[in-house]
Amino acid sequence: MINMLSILDKKASGLSLNEEEITYFVHGYAKGEIKDYQMSSLLMAIKLNGMSDLETSLLTKAMVSSGDVVDLSVIPGIKVDKHSTGGVGDKTSLIIGPIVSSLGLKLAKMSGRGLGHTGGTIDKLESIPGFNTGLSTKQFLQQVNTVGMAIVGQTGQLVPADKKMYALRDVTGTVQSIPLIASSIMSKKIASGAHTILLDVKFGHGAFMKTVEEATILAKTMVNIGNQLGKDTQAILTDMNQPLGNTIGNRLEVIEAIETLKGNGPDDLTTLCVEASAIMLVQGKQFKTIHLAKQAIRAVIENGKAYHQFEAFVSAQGGDLKAFLGPQTKKPLYQSNILAKQKGFIQSIDALALGKLALLLGAGRLTKEDAIDEKAGIILHKKPGQAMVESDVLLELFSDKPITDTLIKEGLSAFTLSKEKPTLRSIIEKHIAL
Repeated sequence: MINMLSILDKKASGLSLNEEEITYFVHGYAKGEIKDYQMSSLLMAIKLNGMSDLETSLLTKAMVSSGDVVDLSVIPGIKVDKHSTGGVGDKTSLIIGPIVSSLGLKLAKMSGRGLGHTGGTIDKLESIPGFNTGLSTKQFLQQVNTVGMAIVGQTGQLVPADKKMYALRDVTGTVQSIPLIASSIMSKKIASGAHTILLDVKFGHGAFMKTVEEATILAKTMVNIGNQLGKDTQAILTDMNQPLGNTIGNRLEVIEAIETLKGNGPDDLTTLCVEASAIMLVQGKQFKTIHLAKQAIRAVIENGKAYHQFEAFVSAQGGDLKAFLGPQTKKPLYQSNILAKQKGFIQSIDALALGKLALLLGAGRLTKEDAIDEKAGIILHKKPGQAMVESDVLLELFSDKPITDTLIKEGLSAFTLSKEKPTLRSIIEKHIAL
């Protein structure tokens, strides 16, 4: 007979768990039948001894079945989804969604809020007056069907086992475990019901995975899980050693997303969004090759179709872009420029440091209950590889709180300078598919 003690002994001995055992502890914990102290011991045993690819897939499957699974069958065509592992200045969903849906795909996306230095897509969208991220299931499905895309907050009944397990991992030192990270992400993506999934796995100072090697292992694990569970899952590894784009902060990032859809975005953000969109369009059978997909993407940006799709999406969810972009929009109470102290080149920018600075300005939250100042944030005027002279503006800071000398020093310390122009790596490190 299966019981928690036998499961603990087995995993502590480095042995593999079978499907029945994994389903037992996942569903038992979700129902409150297994105690926190027992689950804590098992999570630590998993962190120390790992899980096989099969175990990780079975763990994901059990977590999916612990709650609701979104049924997208009423929506014709191939439904697609994307997920980013989080980063500083990552507003890609606001750009990729309108691009791929303007070219025939259906994007049905559930997103989260930001916590700590990582911004959340839902927070960004809610900076638009009237935007409703709490659509009912019926409204969500109807909008994807008619408009081509919808982005809403995650439902409380989607993968409840993950919600409980993650809260426990957070206080037991078991967050850093590839099988636990991968199953947490993929269970939510699979339960969301899309046919295809593209994962944007970040690495670097501003990311959860600090090295390319770590990010590669995580990406391959998640791609394997998705495909084993019947989803066409692929991943790209992207550099988060500097902020993505030129803005950090909810309102500022929405404005930059709009400019990118109009063809005026920064190079790194545009490159990533075009590449990711092209992969999704090939996954969704709209184009046979990445090259053909990129040609079509550039066309819908140039002719305005991608931005019009963004307008339709925002309007369908109650958002008022005229009020958002109009002159009557409230401005932050304080604004300050951070200036260069010498001549040279920008060698690197510490994305994590600027993410934390944006948090202190009011653009993020330390707990889920904290309020966000949607106007707070940072504009980067210089990126790695660019030249500067003394008194050039490096950063603009915005907040409703006074901007102290300490905050200005923290912003300046995020920049590493060099006398010679540095060689830069591509924003996209690699594309992983089975």
